[in-house]
Amino acid sequence: MTGHFQQFEFKRLANQGEARAGLLHTPHGSVETPVFMPVGTHSAVRGLTRAQLLALEANIILGNAYHLFLRPGPALVARAGGLHGWMNWQRPILTDSGGFQVFSLASWRKMDADGVTFKDPITGSQYRLGPKESMAIQNQLGADIMMAFDDCPPYPVTQEQAKTSLETTQRWLDQCFTHHQRPHDQALFPIVQGSVFPHLRDQAAAHVQQYPAHGYAIGGVSVGEPPDLVEAIVRHTAPQLPADKPRYLMGVGTPEDLLRGIRNGIDMFDCVMPTRIARHGSFFTRTGRKIIKNLEFSEDFGPLDEGCDCEACQHHSRAYLRHLYRMNEQTAKTLLSIHNLRVLIRVAQQARQAILKGQFEDFYQQTLLALKPPVARPSVLAPALPSSAEAGPYS
Repeated sequence: MTGHFQQFEFKRLANQGEARAGLLHTPHGSVETPVFMPVGTHSAVRGLTRAQLLALEANIILGNAYHLFLRPGPALVARAGGLHGWMNWQRPILTDSGGFQVFSLASWRKMDADGVTFKDPITGSQYRLGPKESMAIQNQLGADIMMAFDDCPPYPVTQEQAKTSLETTQRWLDQCFTHHQRPHDQALFPIVQGSVFPHLRDQAAAHVQQYPAHGYAIGGVSVGEPPDLVEAIVRHTAPQLPADKPRYLMGVGTPEDLLRGIRNGIDMFDCVMPTRIARHGSFFTRTGRKIIKNLEFSEDFGPLDEGCDCEACQHHSRAYLRHLYRMNEQTAKTLLSIHNLRVLIRVAQQARQAILKGQFEDFYQQTLLALKPPVARPSVLAPALPSSAEAGPYS
C-alpha cells in the first residue's frame, strides 16, 4: 500500500478476556477503541452542530450512502471535497452501504442477482443500487471506512432463507472488492451475516477473511432479535474474526448493548437510537432509561444523570428540560440528544480505561447491575449455543 492508506492501522493495546482496548489509525486521525460512533444519516447528526459533536468527543461519525445518493447526490458531495469537505468534519467518517435501507423498503423494491431496483418513497423515482453502484457512491463520498453492500435478512427468518441471503451477500462481496476504486485511501469492511444460525455465521466469518480487508463488521443483529440472542450471536462470531483487525457491531446503541459487545470482543458501535429516543423524550441514566415528560420530574432540579459531564447535565435540570419538552421546544430534543450520545461515548471511553487498567470485569458487572435490577442478574449472560453447529439457531 502507498500514500495515505499507510495510516490505516489497528493496534491492540490491552486485552481483558475478550474485551480489547485499541487505537485505530485512519487518514483523518486516530480513534481510541472501543468507540461509539454517532450516526449522521444525511451528513449531519440530527439536531446537533459540528461544535456540539466535537464537545461530545465524537471522534468518528457515520453517513449513509442510500440517503446521500438520493439527496443531495454523491457528485455534489465529491465536488465539495467529499464528506469531510462537505461537512467540514476533519475527523474520521464511516459510510454504510445503503443495503439495509434498500431492503427495508419492502414493496418499494425488486431484487435480482446484481442488486436492487427501488422507488424513492418520497418522489416515486426509480433507482438502481447494487454492489457496483454502492462502491461508486461511497468512493465519491470519500469516507475513511466504507461498508460492503450486503443482503440483511429480517428476523425471524428460516434457515433456508438465511442461507440464500448469505450466498447473495458473499457473491456481492466479491463484486464490492472488484469495483472499489480507492483502495489506497478508503478501507472496505466486509459484513458477516448468517442470521441466528451458527453454522452460517461460521461460513460467513471464514469467507470474509479471504479478502484484503482492514476490518470486519457483524451485521443482522438489529432487526428484531432479543438482546440475549444478539449477545449469543456476537459471542459466537467475534472470536472467529482476526484479532489484529477492528470488529464493528452494526446498529446497536444502548449502554447494555455496548457493555455486552465490548465484553465479547467488539471495538466499534453505531446506532440512531440515542437521538431517535431523545426526540421522543427518553434519556439514558446509569440506572436505566427514563422519560422526561413524566410527572416525577416536574420539580426535579437535578441533572439528567448524576456525574454526567454533558452540556445538558452541567447546565440544566430535569424540571427545566421537562418544561421545554412539553412546550415542544427543539432545544429539549437537542439537549436530550447531546446527553444520550455522551452517555454512550463515555461508556465506551470508561470501558477502554477499565481494560487498560485490568479492571474491565468489575466495571462491567457494576455498570450492568446498576442498569438492571438485581432480580434480572441471571439474564445477564447470553444463552448457550447448541453443541453442534448444524443443530439450528441459537437456543
